Amino acid sequence: MDYFCINIIIIDVAVMKNIIKVWNDNPTEDQIDNVIKVLKDGGLAIIPTDTLYGLVCDALNSKAIEKLCRVKGLNPDKNNLSIICSDLSMASSYSKINNEAFRIIKENTPGPFTFLLKSSSQLPKAFKGRKTVGIRIPDCLTARMVAEQLGNPIMTTSIDFETDDFARNVELISENYDGVVDVIIEGEEGMTEYSTIVDLTTDEPTIIREGKGELQ
Repeated sequence: MDYFCINIIIIDVAVMKNIIKVWNDNPTEDQIDNVIKVLKDGGLAIIPTDTLYGLVCDALNSKAIEKLCRVKGLNPDKNNLSIICSDLSMASSYSKINNEAFRIIKENTPGPFTFLLKSSSQLPKAFKGRKTVGIRIPDCLTARMVAEQLGNPIMTTSIDFETDDFARNVELISENYDGVVDVIIEGEEGMTEYSTIVDLTTDEPTIIREGKGELQ
């Protein structure tokens, strides 16, 4: 009898398995709960928004904020930090909104805007270093549901990407952030446009970065 020796070579390919697929921006509560568990443990996530995919953490967890800032290369003393809120009511708890700012935000949200406002005492020290906070209420149910079920805002910053494909394709995003984030929500194909940043800390609203959307 002849015996054949078969050598099997196993190649270990690092693939991020914790990707949650959401269809038509309509996540289930269980899907959102899986992300909430990560955020409550101080982890990082990537979620869809109405602009670029966002790298997020619990906005009330100082250690998670420090981790996100290290990953993104942000200096809280120099860079504006932004949070995603579920609605205007949540936004008003974590920022100072006067009547005119309230009107502008209400007329333009949910939408692809980041509104710079004076931060409130409810936010961690990292935000107080700049005394301002960027408020986002995106036109993306998934993102708003994460903040709503967490019970407080999530800190957000756009993902880094080398080419448009690395902004649109979740597999490539996963490859880029393997070992960095704990979970990714895969929504529709990602976008390459940033939000429009509107400064509402002065008497007149000022657009300081043109992006997606037209301010009403």
